[in-house]
Amino acid sequence: MTNEQEVLFNQLSAYRADVLMAVEGISKEQAEIIPEHFNNNIRWNLGHIYLDQFLWIESLTKETSEATKYFNKWFGFGTSPKNFTSETPAFEQLVSLLRGQPDVIKKQYKDRLAEEFEPVDMGMYTIEQVLIRTIFHEGMHLQAIMDIRKCIR
Repeated sequence: MTNEQEVLFNQLSAYRADVLMAVEGISKEQAEIIPEHFNNNIRWNLGHIYLDQFLWIESLTKETSEATKYFNKWFGFGTSPKNFTSETPAFEQLVSLLRGQPDVIKKQYKDRLAEEFEPVDMGMYTIEQVLIRTIFHEGMHLQAIMDIRKCIR
């Protein structure tokens, strides 16, 4: 793995730590609150962040994952907490999954970051490029989580 790729994984882990820090001290009850003028809650945002990275990798590689198979119905684009069922992962479970995801992605894809695939949106054709896009997306949802926190405190 190149130094640039190691930096990418360091960023992936660091930005994920920021998300996890933003939900420290949040109760499972608070994670369910949808403040006025918001469409989703903290729990949904966490599940969406987790799903998004796997969806983009899957879109590029055409390799399916368990995460996209189940999580898309609860946390995919256009869903809301209204789609939640008793099977939807709990807040604590999502925090745990998010904590481990950077290591899972690194283990599964560290030797494939520069592998070229048919381009997807915005011309991305490597896993490395997709991960850069998902880090940006994660930052947008981190801001949503921080905004919701302000409203529920």
